[in-house]
Amino acid sequence: MLYNLIIFSISTVITLAFSMAVKKIAFRLDIIDRPVEGRKIHDRPTPLLGGVAVFAAFFIMLWLVREKLIAGELQYGHWIGFFAGALLIMIGGALDDKYDLPAIKQVIFPMLASMCVIAGGVSIEKITNPFGGFFHFSAAVSAVLIFIWLMGMMYTTKTLDGLDGLVAGITAIGGLIIFLFTTSTKYYQPDVGLAALVLTGVCLGFLFLNWHPAKIFLGEGGSVLMGFILGVLAIISGGKIAIALLVMGIPIMDLAWTIIRRLLSGKNPFKYADRKHLHFRILDLGLGQRKTVLIYYALAAVFGSSVLYLQSLGKILAMSVLVILMFFVIIGFSYKKDSRS
Repeated sequence: MLYNLIIFSISTVITLAFSMAVKKIAFRLDIIDRPVEGRKIHDRPTPLLGGVAVFAAFFIMLWLVREKLIAGELQYGHWIGFFAGALLIMIGGALDDKYDLPAIKQVIFPMLASMCVIAGGVSIEKITNPFGGFFHFSAAVSAVLIFIWLMGMMYTTKTLDGLDGLVAGITAIGGLIIFLFTTSTKYYQPDVGLAALVLTGVCLGFLFLNWHPAKIFLGEGGSVLMGFILGVLAIISGGKIAIALLVMGIPIMDLAWTIIRRLLSGKNPFKYADRKHLHFRILDLGLGQRKTVLIYYALAAVFGSSVLYLQSLGKILAMSVLVILMFFVIIGFSYKKDSRS
């Protein structure tokens, strides 16, 4: 317990220090997100590249505890593939923050990052059948599932990054739940748990400067990196994807609805941007950024923590509740829009 507390504290402090340094560097390099009326909700120029601080702190901490990360079934190859993928995401993100890359070029880096994880040997051999037994997968099917899963997680956090502290806070909650899950007696995986604890500390350290009003933003690389890390940890924790699904349930369904909504309107869902994401709609109700973000935190914590005491069927029930909740939210906002028009 003392060791974990020390690692958590160091992760938090290092990230805060790195974030302050990156903030200055971003200003010097003029990698700034400037307010644009009608498109941006912040009211002052804010440095990007916050993801660089998160990336550096996270992997430096993993390097410092590297011996404990291979004490179980995971090997150096798994972690190297993980690191290589994250590095590619940060390179692509930094380029996008500086040069505003077109969508077709932005997607290349997350795709390569997913392939690095697969090449590193990470796989999904089986998942639990809620009605008993397991579903087993071949290497090819595993690779496809991992690629789809990671791309989905990365684009979920990418589109979620619209309010101060939203992505970092929810990722911290996800990391904490994975830590608690993998340190339980039944699912004991201290290597994955330690990496998840580092992630939680790193996110908390960044939140000191990213909480509203944010003094630094994650940037493209940082917002994608959060989904990447959480997605990989969910896989290597024995394929416990249900954890990430429940923590990120509302944002995932919001992304799915956004894609459907834009396709029905005849727009490219990956090129077109708008302010119709759920977090913006809640913000427009007049709650303010902090209260809106806290609502997301509460939903992520409540549904995410359910994996700690629910069995497979119970997790499916929790996911069903999330789907129903999101359905009524969509109907509610649609009705509100119609009543105004």
